[in-house]
Amino acid sequence: MRRRAAEFRRPVRRRLSYWIWLFLALFSILGLLLFFLQHHHHHQDPNDYPSLERNARVDHFARESLNFTEEITSVKSFSRQLAEQMTLAKAYVVIAKEHNNLHLAWQLSKKIRGCQLLLSKAAMTGEPVTQEEAEPIIKSLSSLIFKAQDIHYDIATTIVTMKSHVQALEERANAATVQSTVFGQVAAEALPKSLHCLNIKLMTDWLKKPSLKELSYEMKNSPRLMDNNLYHFCIFSDNVLATSVVVNSTVSTADHPKQLVFHIVTNGVNYGAMQAWFLSNDFKGATIEVQNIDEFHWLNASYSPLVKQLLNPDSRSFYFGVYQDLNVEPKMRNPKHLSLLNHLRFYIPEIYPQLEKVIFLDDDLVVQKDLTPLFSLDLHGNVNGAVETCLEAFHRYYKYLNFSNSIISSKFDPQACAWAFGMNIFDLVAWRKANVTTKYHYWQEQNADGTLWKLGTLPPALLSFYGLTEPLDRRWHVLGLGYDLNIDNRLIESAAVVHFNGNMKPWLKLAIGRYKPLWDRYINQSHPYLQDCVTS
Repeated sequence: MRRRAAEFRRPVRRRLSYWIWLFLALFSILGLLLFFLQHHHHHQDPNDYPSLERNARVDHFARESLNFTEEITSVKSFSRQLAEQMTLAKAYVVIAKEHNNLHLAWQLSKKIRGCQLLLSKAAMTGEPVTQEEAEPIIKSLSSLIFKAQDIHYDIATTIVTMKSHVQALEERANAATVQSTVFGQVAAEALPKSLHCLNIKLMTDWLKKPSLKELSYEMKNSPRLMDNNLYHFCIFSDNVLATSVVVNSTVSTADHPKQLVFHIVTNGVNYGAMQAWFLSNDFKGATIEVQNIDEFHWLNASYSPLVKQLLNPDSRSFYFGVYQDLNVEPKMRNPKHLSLLNHLRFYIPEIYPQLEKVIFLDDDLVVQKDLTPLFSLDLHGNVNGAVETCLEAFHRYYKYLNFSNSIISSKFDPQACAWAFGMNIFDLVAWRKANVTTKYHYWQEQNADGTLWKLGTLPPALLSFYGLTEPLDRRWHVLGLGYDLNIDNRLIESAAVVHFNGNMKPWLKLAIGRYKPLWDRYINQSHPYLQDCVTS
C-alpha cells in the first residue's frame, strides 16, 4: 500500500517540479527582458554622454579581445555556468523571502553579487572567466541551492507566488516599453542645442545687418520666381539646417543648377534665421525665396478647416499638452501632425498662382540625382506624381482610413495603393481644374472629430488625390531611413531621393549611423557658425 502511494506521489511531484521550473524560467526571461528595456531606454537618452562613452569603451575592448555574447552562450564556458547558477539563485531568493527565510535570501544575494562582479569584470577586461575564479562561487551557490531545495517549500504556495511575480514583471516590462516610446518621441521632437545655437547666430545677423533685408526685398521682386521656363521646388520647414541640406543636395546633383528656383516657407520664429542663411550662402547660382507663413493672411479660420481646428482648445491640449494618456500612441500626439506648416502642401496653387508645375520636397530628405527630368514626365492628366508604397501589403488605404465609416467605405477601395508624400511632382494647372484643395477642405471638415483617420497629412491626401495620382518608378523616392535599419544598399545607391521619414532624423543623436553620412556630406562643416555651435 505504501509502495503504491509512493508510486502515486512520484509523478505528482514530477508534475509539480515541472511547473515550478517552468515559472522559474518565465521569471528569469521576464527579468532579463526588463533589464534590456531599461538599459535600451537609458542608451537612447541623447543627453547621457558618459553612458555613451562608457558603452563605446566596452565595445572597443570586446571587439579587440573577447566576444562576451559568444562567451556567455558557450556550453563550455564558466561564464555560462555562472549565469545559469545566478538565474536559479535569484528565483530562490524570491521564494526564500516569501517564506520569511531572510538569512538564506541574504546568503544567496551575497553570492549573486559575487557572480555579477565576476561577469562584469570579464565583460570590461575582455578576458574569459577562469576555473580558479568561478569554481569557489559555483560550489558555494550550488550548496545554497541544494539547501533551498531541501527545505521543501509548499509547492502550491510557491506556484501562486511565482505567478504573482511573473505578472508584476510583465506589468513593469510593459510600463518600461511605454516609457521608452514616450521618451523616444520627445527626443525626436526636440531641437538639438547646436541647431538652436545656429538659429540664434543667424537671427542676430538678420537683425544687425540691414544689407540682408535689402537683398531679401530684391529677391521678392525677381521675375525668376514666376518664370515657368525654370524648375521650381517648394519646401515648407522650420529647420534651417535640414532645409539647407535639401537645397544643397538638389543643386549639387542637378545638371543646370542656375535654372533651379526654391520657394521656402517657414514660420515667424525662424523667418529671420532662414533668410540670413540663404542670403549669406551661395547655392551654385540657384534662386532662393523665403516667405513667412504668418504673412499669409488669406489662410485663416474662415477659409481653412485646419486653422479652425488649431484654434480649438481640445485639439491644442491633445497635440501640444503634456503626454498624460499613455493609452494614446505617442507619435499620434506629435504637434507636427496638426502644424499649419506641415499642411501647407495642400495650398501650393494658392501660394504660387503663376506657376504651372512644381516639385514638393520634405525637409528630411537628401537628393542624389538630377530631379529636373520629372518636369517633362507625362502625368497623363493626373495632378500628383508619386512613388507607390503598396509593395508591402500594409501600405493600402484600409491601413490609413476608417472603412467602418460609410463616408469612407462608400467612396474608396480599401485595397487601393497608397503612395509616398515628400517628393512629389505636382501639375498645378490640373490641380486647380480638379479643385483638389476644396476636396481637402471637405475631408478635413468631415474628420473634425478624428473618426475618419488619426494623424498626419497622408490620409487626407489619399482622399483628396484619389484617382489623380500617377505612379512613379520606385527609384525616384526611397523611404525608411529614419526607422528601417535594413534597407538594401543597392536600393539606396540607385535612389534619386532618400527620405529619412521616421523618428531617427539625421540631425539627431538618434540617427541611424549607417545612413547619416548621406546627409552629412551636404553640410558645410567649415562654416564658422556650425563650428562654433558644435564645439560649444
